Amino acid sequence: MPFVIAAAVALAAAAAWLARPIAPDPDRRAQLSNAVGALDRELAANLELMTMFDQTKQAVVLENGQFAVHRTALEREAPPVAASLADLYARMPDAESAMERRGPANSIREADRLIIETWEGDARAAQRALRASLDPHVVRGWRAAIARLRAWRTAR
Repeated sequence: MPFVIAAAVALAAAAAWLARPIAPDPDRRAQLSNAVGALDRELAANLELMTMFDQTKQAVVLENGQFAVHRTALEREAPPVAASLADLYARMPDAESAMERRGPANSIREADRLIIETWEGDARAAQRALRASLDPHVVRGWRAAIARLRAWRTAR
């Protein structure tokens, strides 16, 4: 019986040691911070361009260079945000085309207006999600234990 108690205590201690929090890697955190900053500025510029379009009804060309540069860092550190940004950037040509199609007196068809406004709203949501991805994500509990066991297994 003492052997069973000692084994249970040792097992609980090992589980607690494996489940201790894992802080994010500083280098990967810096890459994420750079990516978020660059994409946040680009989305802010695009939203300002969309505001100019709303006021003048003159088509604008949206900025789209930073996502390609920082895509891998985002996919590694914030996969849901990267997926929403990939969708947003894929729909950018549709929004630009919708801005170019104008009728008499710079009128815009309802379908084109919907494309433009949907893109603009999704860009605002993506910007908020992008900023939220900078919150530190400390891995705890069973996820930390599983991550440590996987790292140990691949290191062997």
